[in-house]
Amino acid sequence: MAGLRDIKRRIVSVKKTQQITRAMRMVAAAKLRRAQNAILSARPYAERMRATLTEVARGLQEPEHPLLVARERVRRVDYVVVTSDRGLAGAFNANVLKFAAREIELRERSGEAESIGLVLVGRKANEFFRRRRPKQILRAIAGLGTVTYDQAVRIAEGLAGRFVSGETDEVVLVYSEFVSTLNQRPRADVLLPFRAADSGDAAGLPFEIEPDPKTVLSTLVPKALQVEIFRALLENQAGEHAARMAAMEAATRNTEEMIASLTLKYNRARQAAITRELVEIISGAEAL
Repeated sequence: MAGLRDIKRRIVSVKKTQQITRAMRMVAAAKLRRAQNAILSARPYAERMRATLTEVARGLQEPEHPLLVARERVRRVDYVVVTSDRGLAGAFNANVLKFAAREIELRERSGEAESIGLVLVGRKANEFFRRRRPKQILRAIAGLGTVTYDQAVRIAEGLAGRFVSGETDEVVLVYSEFVSTLNQRPRADVLLPFRAADSGDAAGLPFEIEPDPKTVLSTLVPKALQVEIFRALLENQAGEHAARMAAMEAATRNTEEMIASLTLKYNRARQAAITRELVEIISGAEAL
C-alpha cells in the first residue's frame, strides 16, 4: 500500500503543477496580445522615422550629426544584448545569448575589434556574460518590467555619449525579433553610427526643411536612435511572452500525459493489491 500512496501523492503533485502551467499560459497569452499590439504600432513609426531622416540627410554632402559619422577604423565595439528578466520561456533567451556570443567571437577572431564592451539589458544576459566575460561588462540593466519609452531614452543617451566621446567606434544591438507567435528570430543590427534608410524607402515628394537640415538632424537623429532601441525592447517583450505561452502549453500537455501514465500505473498497482488480498483470503479459507 505504500507504493499506492506514493503514486497517488505524485499524481496530486503533478496536478498542482498542471494548474500552475495552465495559469501561466493564460497570463502569457493576455500579455502577448498587448505586447503584439504595441510592436505592430511601433514598427511603422520607426520605419517612417528612418525615411524622414533619409529625406533630411539626402541633400547634404557630409553627415551633419556626430551620430551619423562612421569611423575610418573600428577598434572598439559595444554590444547591446537584450534578453528577458525571467525564464520559463523555452529556448527564447538561450537562442539570443548563443547568437550574441557567436557574433562577438567572430568579431574577435577576425581581428576587426581591439576591445569589446557589453551593455546587458535583462537579468538573463547579465547572468550569462557575468560568468563568461565579466571584465567586458560596461553596464547591466535588469528589472525593466513592462517596456516604456523612458527606458529606451536612458539606454540611448548612454550609448550616444560613449560614441560621441570616442569611447566606442560602433554599437551593435542584439535582440530577438518577433516574427510570429511560434517564431522569434535573433538578429544583430548596427545601431551606431546611425544609418538612414535607403533612398527608395523615403517619400518621393520634395519638401522644404526649416530652419535648416543641420538643426532638424540635431533633434531627429537622437530621437531615431531612441525609437530603434524602444522597438527592439518591444520586439523582445512580445517574443518573450510568445515563447513563454508556447513553453507553458507544452508543459501542460506533458503533465496531462504524465497524469494519464501515473493513473494507469496506480490502477494496475491497486488491482494487483486487491488480487493479492483475495488470493490470501481464499488460501486462508482453504487451509481452514
